[in-house]
Amino acid sequence: MKALITGATSGIGKCIAEKLSQRGWELILTGRNEEILAEMAERLGKCEIVAADLSQKSEIFKVYDFCRGKNVDMLVNNAGFGVFGRFSETDLDTEIDMLTVNITAVHILMKLFLREFREKDSGIILNVASAAAYLTGPLMASYYASKSYVLKLSAAAAEELRREGSKVKITVLCPGPVDTEFNNRAGVTFSMKPVSAEKTADCGLNAAFSGKLIAIPNLVTKLGVTGARFLSHKLTARLVYGMQERKKGV
Repeated sequence: MKALITGATSGIGKCIAEKLSQRGWELILTGRNEEILAEMAERLGKCEIVAADLSQKSEIFKVYDFCRGKNVDMLVNNAGFGVFGRFSETDLDTEIDMLTVNITAVHILMKLFLREFREKDSGIILNVASAAAYLTGPLMASYYASKSYVLKLSAAAAEELRREGSKVKITVLCPGPVDTEFNNRAGVTFSMKPVSAEKTADCGLNAAFSGKLIAIPNLVTKLGVTGARFLSHKLTARLVYGMQERKKGV
């Protein structure tokens, strides 16, 4: 069995790579840092690496071309990052890069590998979204919107597969705060206790292997997501603004 993991050099992606390796999977790892990828390949064994910056559309296709003909059984779309600040003030170029990584890369790789998986009627797609996908997110508006896209796209494609009787499965991992480098890159601090990347990876893989559509790592996040469904977008936005404001003085 072979898996492609994007964003494999840290956080959730790194933990997923380690756990799949322990299960005997062969891996194709991608990320921006070729040195870290090489270290992981040496440590884990049975690894191929392809350094790529998924904020560049051509690099997304480079990753897919690298994998063609290698009989990939699982796609883990994990790469992603966030941008913090008022929508009117955040840097446009940085946001476009974020949307390319969070949406375009997920969309392209999911579509291309799904076509392959449907042909052989087997395969797993694990898309890493966020509990933010269920919420309206002022001060991280583009990030929240990008994760909502991943959730809705995944759920829609999963229903299409179900209706055609396909054995291909799609799972969306929707964690709350996770103890990774994500918040450092976004320029904020945690407003609640984070879940470990290891526990989050376990939750995502267990759900993917059992064919569950949605994976949410802890009870607090599950309750928050459930409660948000009963609130208006306007009220949710006000509540989330308060939580985000506590992350960094605004």
